[in-house]
Amino acid sequence: MSYKILLNPFQTPYNTAPFSKIKEDYFLPAFKEAINDAKAEIDAIVSNTDEPSFENTIEALDFSGEKLDRISSIFFNLNSAETNETIQKIAHEVSPLLSEFSNDITLNKDLFERVKAVYDKKDDLKLTTEQQTLLDKKYKSFSRNGANLPEDKKEQLREIDKKLSQLKLKFGENVLAETNKFEMLITEKENLCGLPEGTIEAARQLAESKEKEGWLFTLDYPSYIPFVTYAHNRELRQKMSLAFGSKGFKNDDLDNQQIVLEIVKLRHDRAKLLGYRTHAQFVLEERMAKTPKKVLSFLNELLEKAKPAAEREFTNLQNFAKELNGIEQLQKWDGAYYSEKLKQKLFNLDDELLKPYFKLENVINGAFTIANKLFDLNFREIHNIDKYHEDILTYEVTNTKGEFIAVFYADFYPRPGKRNGAWMTSFKPQYIKNGENSRPHISIVCNFTKPTKTKPSLLTFNEVTTLFHEFGHALHGMLANTTYPSLSGTSVYWDFVELPSQVMENWCYEKDALELFATHYETGEIIPMDLVEKIKESATFHEGMQTLRQLSFGLLDMSWHASDSPESIKSVKEYESKAFENTNLYPDVQTNCMSTAFAHIFQGGYSSGYYSYKWAEVLDADAFEYFKEEGIFDKQIANKFKNHILSQGGTENPMTLYKRFRGQEPKPEALLKRAGLLK
Repeated sequence: MSYKILLNPFQTPYNTAPFSKIKEDYFLPAFKEAINDAKAEIDAIVSNTDEPSFENTIEALDFSGEKLDRISSIFFNLNSAETNETIQKIAHEVSPLLSEFSNDITLNKDLFERVKAVYDKKDDLKLTTEQQTLLDKKYKSFSRNGANLPEDKKEQLREIDKKLSQLKLKFGENVLAETNKFEMLITEKENLCGLPEGTIEAARQLAESKEKEGWLFTLDYPSYIPFVTYAHNRELRQKMSLAFGSKGFKNDDLDNQQIVLEIVKLRHDRAKLLGYRTHAQFVLEERMAKTPKKVLSFLNELLEKAKPAAEREFTNLQNFAKELNGIEQLQKWDGAYYSEKLKQKLFNLDDELLKPYFKLENVINGAFTIANKLFDLNFREIHNIDKYHEDILTYEVTNTKGEFIAVFYADFYPRPGKRNGAWMTSFKPQYIKNGENSRPHISIVCNFTKPTKTKPSLLTFNEVTTLFHEFGHALHGMLANTTYPSLSGTSVYWDFVELPSQVMENWCYEKDALELFATHYETGEIIPMDLVEKIKESATFHEGMQTLRQLSFGLLDMSWHASDSPESIKSVKEYESKAFENTNLYPDVQTNCMSTAFAHIFQGGYSSGYYSYKWAEVLDADAFEYFKEEGIFDKQIANKFKNHILSQGGTENPMTLYKRFRGQEPKPEALLKRAGLLK
């Protein structure tokens, strides 16, 4: 067997990726051949002697490079969730090749002329709405990426794109290496005071697995978050917090400061080359928000509403810490700890009280049950398809008629080769070709606490909402029902993509939904209703501070990418501090820096787009308000959400789709009311 396995149709159930048969050294030759095949497909479009038409140019272009896309999705998903030095090395070799190929398409003068010829006669073509959207998207993919540039400028663009693809990879590798490098071994039992039993047991198991005596803590979320939230030992919380906050900021071989400055400058140069003032202006032209000015006024308007509440909450927290332990000045490593203590006091609600009701298997089944009640989906665990790691769960998704809808992968536990955080991705998109509806393969990746010898994986409430969030993205992917792959599923405006994910979180707070899955893992008892009430009451606890934190990230992102003179920025830390001026509550820590580990904007696709979490919250609060008016499992509204939002992908302007679902534009009052920020 050779690398050709990646290029031929997979002889597997549902055409799934044959992970067990793919050797790492297959990827590079497979990429090279797939790029050549895709180039040949492009050449065929260009050399077609027939007059350019929607079918022979635009449609042909969207369906070209299918093999390459498939290999890319398999490879880059592994690079995020199951990477190693070999895969990282291949990524560095492949990224410039892909960047070059992408430029070969967008800078291909003859191809652009064909696309433009179709675009210029679009009013006479009697296209469907989806076809109009595709044509518009294809034309812009050329015009916005240098097709109209003179040759010398096109070369500059190629160079910039090549450098950017490598810098983003290096940024992510450094953050992962920093995360894996830090270990804190505790050998004295008194230093574990305050920590939950499950966290202590997991730390003991991790130490044993590395043949060490004691309890081992790392910067992986399931280890780090409980430690800074519950550990009584302030010095050790400080140690963990400083390590977490200094990733990529130590002036060593894993330092990201120079990489940040280079990425920001290259993005700016690229935007200028294409005729835009800033990278943010370039990006936002294709977003619901449209301009940096609109984003900044949106963020600052929310800041005005949230800041007084955040300052009040912070003062209360500071006073509470002083009363409780004589803390004169609250530091960053105190925030989670005293917030949890105060929450317990105010609501008599402790995350540890809740965790027994949120066994991972029950929560995932709860998400499935809710998807069934709302969208008629059935999930059946299957064992006949390959996985890239033994921990992965695999499901066949069907509708109530028994028709195949999707393959669903779920990857829940941390590993050394997996980056922190949670995300949804796909191994294969949905599209309709030659009359056949080719269904998607969707995956969610999280970092939850692994089961121990004595306990199953029990989730914090925050982890429950994270699972529902990623599952919302997954539904957007699974229920996709469009003709063209580039408009399918989550291929929507970036500030719209968080609506399906964030709206799903709302079910976690509802009694009717919780009763379906929140049962005690030992007794089977349904979560007591007084706990449900406390969850709802505490939902707006420290909402001002949480909002301020999210806004600070959005403002930092805009500060980096809406600057029209990034070359004048000399110090990452100083520049960041200035961006945080209006949102700071805690004293600054000189050895910490957010930007050097801000993977969303420097590795992922969120540059000039981090505001979209808050933007989508306005949509999700308004959408859920509609559900609540009729009942959270109302079939009519669920169908409207499925038919106008989840299945439509990027086939139309998102506001058009939203109004079709809701009957009106979203109103921010629903969000402010939910957050308790309305006077």
